[in-house]
Amino acid sequence: MVRRSTPQKKLDERAFPVRVRIATPDNGFGVELDAVYRWLSAEIGGGQYAVHSSSGIACDAVGFHFRDLECATHFLRAFPGLKLADGVDSICFTSPAQSLLWEGSELFGVCNLFSQTKGPAAIREIAKAMTDSTGNQPPLPGIYPDKMAPVVRNSKEGRELAMLRWGMPSPAFALKNKKTDRGVTNVRNTKSPHWRRWLGVENRCVVPFTSFAENDQRPGGNKQPVWFAFDDTRPLAFFAGIWTRWTSVRKLKDGETTDELFAFLTTDPNDVVEPVHPKAMPVILQTAEEIDAWLTLPTDEAMKLQKPLPHGVLKIVAEGAAYDEAPDPTL
Repeated sequence: MVRRSTPQKKLDERAFPVRVRIATPDNGFGVELDAVYRWLSAEIGGGQYAVHSSSGIACDAVGFHFRDLECATHFLRAFPGLKLADGVDSICFTSPAQSLLWEGSELFGVCNLFSQTKGPAAIREIAKAMTDSTGNQPPLPGIYPDKMAPVVRNSKEGRELAMLRWGMPSPAFALKNKKTDRGVTNVRNTKSPHWRRWLGVENRCVVPFTSFAENDQRPGGNKQPVWFAFDDTRPLAFFAGIWTRWTSVRKLKDGETTDELFAFLTTDPNDVVEPVHPKAMPVILQTAEEIDAWLTLPTDEAMKLQKPLPHGVLKIVAEGAAYDEAPDPTL
């Protein structure tokens, strides 16, 4: 590892404001660090990250610096065996230059994890889907960004239940100096020209879920997922979403691919979500009538559904878990 000078480290902290500190194993990193560097080069791209040790060869931690939260999250998921420093056991971002990130960005981790454990028949019935191209869809107790998930969208044959990739195309300014586009998982500023082109009926969809997670800031900087659902049985519900077909480079190793992508809208949190995540919550459609409205109304009318749930709606059903399964009703 090349240890950078203090001035260079300060420059890197400003250029790559999201820092993930990894504790050095008792026996050192050895060849494992070489694998990490190879992965970073292939997946993140040279010039898109920086690495600093805390105390030279005998360092107790290594700081990996990234341009945004999404790259940092992708890194941690690729190497689950790495132990975070400072005694934390979940994703913890610390950065003196956090304010340099895209203000109001959808990349700040608003609901980047949700669960969908109901069968396709239940989804088709509530959302009135006429066709189903999902095949033998298994329960999905933990859906992360860039993964496939079911959505219901309009098609020439009527409403279709299909599997799409989570993460809409990023705005051009967010891709400056980047070689890949990991996608935007949720959308708040629907007045932006970037998003308005996909707000018509042909690009709207609904995203079935049974629970969703927001990160709760705990003492010591630790963040833990807190799962929300309508009640303990995790009944089926739907996010208001948008989708498109897009050609881009999602991963360097895959090169340019054409994918069907989706994201869902966010809005102000209600009183249940706000103590955990005060900035936003997903736009949730409560009734079949609201699902119909989102999928059929003119854009200006449909956008009136971008509003928080009433007070008292939703409850916390789990904490700290990386996935959430509905309880067995027979127990």
